[in-house]
Amino acid sequence: MSPTSRLSAGQPTAAGGARSGHLPDEIAQDLGAKISSGALPVGSRLPSERDLCTQYSVSRAVVREALSQLKSDGLVAARAGSGVYVTERDSTNAFRFQTFAVSDLKRLEEAMELLVSIEVAATRLAALRRTPEDLKKIKRALIGMEYAIASERLGDEEDYQFHQAIVEATHNQHFISLCQHLEASARNIIRQARSNTKANHADLLDAVQEEHKAIYKALEDGDEERAAEAAARHLKNAAKRIRIYLR
Repeated sequence: MSPTSRLSAGQPTAAGGARSGHLPDEIAQDLGAKISSGALPVGSRLPSERDLCTQYSVSRAVVREALSQLKSDGLVAARAGSGVYVTERDSTNAFRFQTFAVSDLKRLEEAMELLVSIEVAATRLAALRRTPEDLKKIKRALIGMEYAIASERLGDEEDYQFHQAIVEATHNQHFISLCQHLEASARNIIRQARSNTKANHADLLDAVQEEHKAIYKALEDGDEERAAEAAARHLKNAAKRIRIYLR
């Protein structure tokens, strides 16, 4: 099957102008859907990395990142010398943040509701508990985003580091562990939000950076209410920017 026919069949490919997502995320989403539907039942062996590379027309590095996401979600497990298998999921450990395309507005709204709740609570705690070293990490990521904008780079990695440094400043292992669990999907949303803004609304990049600066200033001042409000405003505006692009 050609890359074009795979796309029309609903599978991610490495080529095609209609694609806007991140390849590992899309492959993980596709395989996850097959696991959820029973097309890949519990106990079944996934195709080899080589076969997946051929199936999705991508490199081995892309396939490995996708499989890493599935392992993190508890959907598959590797068996030494045997391969990767679909695992039985314990209902007490059933929560996972499924990857999705940001064009799915309902899923985007649901995801942002969760992320806003977590980020706002984390930012509020960080304002109370941040240490001088925490502030250095957060500011380093903030400056990194400024350099990325000046260099016409996406800056999604620096963006993620900024928010991750805030979570770490809570010094609450439950927040940190939860955000690590959400990492792949959260980064996908950040990546697509920044990509859409850079490609279609470059004039908004300065506004995005001002939102980050407002969060940092509130953290630096130790103002928990202002920090929480700045975090909520930033994430809600990020969702609005995605919706503007989609319209």
